[in-house]
Amino acid sequence: MTYVVTDACIRCKYMDCVEVCPVDCFYEGENMLVINPNECIDCGVCEPECPAEAILPDTENGLEKWLELNKTYSEEWPNVTQKGDVPADADAWKGVEGKIEHFSAEPGSGS
Repeated sequence: MTYVVTDACIRCKYMDCVEVCPVDCFYEGENMLVINPNECIDCGVCEPECPAEAILPDTENGLEKWLELNKTYSEEWPNVTQKGDVPADADAWKGVEGKIEHFSAEPGSGS
């Protein structure tokens, strides 16, 4: 098992999860974070820290796409080990459904 970041992170990117991760397995794109599934130790400390509820265990149904996306982008994006700036409009995007449709195919790029 591993944890994955879903589209609930897009434009929220609160980064509280980064602060608690004991193995630094988060990677940062422009609009969201991802978890490297090969580095995640399945400790689960990040899940309750996410205000956007964007982090889920990969054992939940329907997360195959997100697992692949996390794997792909964690190999391309830079590793992040400290909480950075939260987007100014993060709270406005919190809870919005289907956020990936508002942005280009790559969730780390702009719209």
